[in-house]
Amino acid sequence: MWQDVELRELRIFLMLADELHFGRTAERLGISQPGVSEAVRALESRLGVKVFDRTSRRVGLTPAGEALKRHLAPALAALDQALAETSQLSRAVRGLLRVGFVLTTEGPALSRLITMFQVRYPACEVRPQEVGTFDAYRALRRGDIDVLCNWLAAGEPGLTAGTAFAHYPRALAVAATHRLAGQSTVSVEDLADEEVALLPPTIPPAVYDLIVPPHTPSGRPIRRTQPVQTIHEILSLVARGRIVHPTSSTVPIFDRDDIVLIPIDDLPPLPLGLVWCTSRENPRIRALNDVARSMIPPGATHASRAGHSASG
Repeated sequence: MWQDVELRELRIFLMLADELHFGRTAERLGISQPGVSEAVRALESRLGVKVFDRTSRRVGLTPAGEALKRHLAPALAALDQALAETSQLSRAVRGLLRVGFVLTTEGPALSRLITMFQVRYPACEVRPQEVGTFDAYRALRRGDIDVLCNWLAAGEPGLTAGTAFAHYPRALAVAATHRLAGQSTVSVEDLADEEVALLPPTIPPAVYDLIVPPHTPSGRPIRRTQPVQTIHEILSLVARGRIVHPTSSTVPIFDRDDIVLIPIDDLPPLPLGLVWCTSRENPRIRALNDVARSMIPPGATHASRAGHSASG
């Protein structure tokens, strides 16, 4: 069948179509003359049509061969150019890429992204680097890391948000003894009756609002009253029933006997993506974001586009 045609057979066909001589074709390709004949026979068998008229004295193209050459020559030239450019890009992406992450965004999606990147760009060393949950953006701006994997929210000056390559359902962390702990789901409206953490000012406002909305859909304020400096302080306050905390349903750190995660049924999933300083963008960062974009399933509705001024 034609779907089984091999690239090697097509390249031999094109060379023979130009030379119209088995000996010269074999010499130019560095293979034996019987190897050329075998490839042509295999190609004709797969296509179900003769592409060469050959006798003991001459070789010529059949009408089918002429048509194949006409279409194949530019297609193979385009393929060769694409492969050459891709190979050149792969060689250009080299050096060290420091990928920052916080405790709540480390997981299978980030691991898969880094693994895929390393396969595609083996000349580039990737160094995953944990940064403080509430210090991540300062670490990024200081240059401690090259790119940050975090929840994406647009609007932070000087930063570019890339592609959201994963989305995580929302959940509310409450104490195991909390009045909501036995419910199968909760609403954002339930947060208006509770206290939540007051995060440090190092968290960009757009990210803060993404994680902990300032008010419910009906307009009721959500009380950000309990100051915290670390994610572990949030865990302690939640476990003791002092606050509730909106988070992702997949964050392992909340998997404790004294904390319950309840799905929030009216908050959109948290988008996970890459953020970097616009002024320090480089081929390594762009290549990593390209790999992230390739992870988005076809037809996904949540995917964000690259190149927005953002804070993730």
